[in-house]
Amino acid sequence: MQWLPHLPILPILIPLFTSGVLLLLKDSRRKVRLALSFASMFLQLVVAANLLGITLGTEPDMWPTGIAVYLLGDWPAPFGIVLVVDRLAAMMVMLNTIVGGAALIYAVTRWERSGVHFLPFAHFLFMGLNGAFLTGDLFNLFVFFEVLLVASYALMLHGSGEERVTAGMHYIVVNLIASFLLLIAIALIYAVTGTLNLADIAMKAGQLQGGDRRLFESAAAVLSAAFLIKAAAWPLNFWLPATYATASPPSAAMFAIMTKLGVYCLLRMGSLLLPSGAPAAFGGEWMFAVGLATLVFGTIGVLATQKAQRLAGFAAILSSGILLTSLGVPGVTLTGPALYYLIVSVIALAAFYLLLELIERSRSFGADLLAVSMEAFDLDDPEPTDDTDDVVGMAIPGAMAFLGMAYICCALLITGMPPLAGFVGKFTLMTAALQTSATDTPTIAIWLLITAILVSGVACLYAFLRTGIRLFWSSEETVTPRLQVTEAVPVGGLILIAVALTIWAGPVLGYLNQTALWLDQPQAYVEAVLSHNPVRELTTSRGTP
Repeated sequence: MQWLPHLPILPILIPLFTSGVLLLLKDSRRKVRLALSFASMFLQLVVAANLLGITLGTEPDMWPTGIAVYLLGDWPAPFGIVLVVDRLAAMMVMLNTIVGGAALIYAVTRWERSGVHFLPFAHFLFMGLNGAFLTGDLFNLFVFFEVLLVASYALMLHGSGEERVTAGMHYIVVNLIASFLLLIAIALIYAVTGTLNLADIAMKAGQLQGGDRRLFESAAAVLSAAFLIKAAAWPLNFWLPATYATASPPSAAMFAIMTKLGVYCLLRMGSLLLPSGAPAAFGGEWMFAVGLATLVFGTIGVLATQKAQRLAGFAAILSSGILLTSLGVPGVTLTGPALYYLIVSVIALAAFYLLLELIERSRSFGADLLAVSMEAFDLDDPEPTDDTDDVVGMAIPGAMAFLGMAYICCALLITGMPPLAGFVGKFTLMTAALQTSATDTPTIAIWLLITAILVSGVACLYAFLRTGIRLFWSSEETVTPRLQVTEAVPVGGLILIAVALTIWAGPVLGYLNQTALWLDQPQAYVEAVLSHNPVRELTTSRGTP
């Protein structure tokens, strides 16, 4: 099939084309806009599934190594722009598509009409995220970062309101600083290595000596600082709880994967530079310490906050801390379980952000007074409110039961309590951590990791119990919430996906453990990129004129 060699670029082209068309269509043609948007998401889901299949070896004639490489303009690497689809990238593209699709379905009821251009900016965000996961060079990583950040700025402010504008300004300033650091690091790396292609950097980094090596490691430190800001690592994560709490629910759900982009970049760079002696900025004791500090900060945050939306933000920080701490342990034993935990945490947090707005509808006016007072009258960060007085949906007798069960599922997933996938992820992480020691006695770092995971889980459980009691039982008057199927389906769908990850945890962990082994042997990635032939040569060799 002649289109198959072009499959890796479709996760970028489809949302880009969709965004452009949506901007041209008038708001009055809402049905056409929605149909185009959902058709685009369906195509992205099909493409993501095919990319996952390629990494499993469904196209051995075209990509025998299971790594799909696409050369834009048919310029060979490292001179041209290259997209690379390996197991890690395919997994992240699929996760982005699932979360983005659920957020768009939820937004149909009201949020895409509470401001202008919600749908185009959402697809621009998908394009930027997919491009960042697929790109094979640092400069285009910076480009896709800027695309997704510009889209996220608009989505952060979508719906207007003083709270969103205030939190949005903090978010914009912090990310501009991160982008500036990223650009400086890219310039330094190019000055030292003469290339920005990731595979080529992996080849040349090991040959650097003396001052060039020290300059490269300095650039790597700056680069990792930029990625750590994206990953919401302590002390660079003060912006996240208020930003995500004030964003509209579908925007916050889409943002759930953005903090994990920084973790992805650290993992990608660290794995490629492994043979040449990966700089300490991309792993080891330094990342372990930062991750542990982030985990402690997130644990304190979930205990201190009384607001449900801020609780979700601190839970996102806590999950980043667990990932950074796990990836900071030497070796790849923890990488597979960490990736499993990453998937579960993103899905659970996205569902939780969508769920919180539905729960708020069941509460009488003034029910947040106690929470505000217990938050020490933090007037700079009030509860997010709907920007329209319209009540959407219809009263459903079983709505409270659905909301209660959904809350319990999200709490179990985020806290890591049995029997759902959150428990599987944390238990597998701790089991793998005990197996990393070369002796029968685990190191102090391993015990610190296990203790931090257990303590943070208990803290989260307490925080979610306290918040659940306040949301469902402490109000003197609870009204029957009004919601639509388009709001309940994405929440229920994400939870069902998490349940499926629990049932099929064995095959999923097998795929992710194999992904970890691939990351531990980056020469396959490097060879696939640097030895790949242009598409026109590939199609000619297959007998196509």
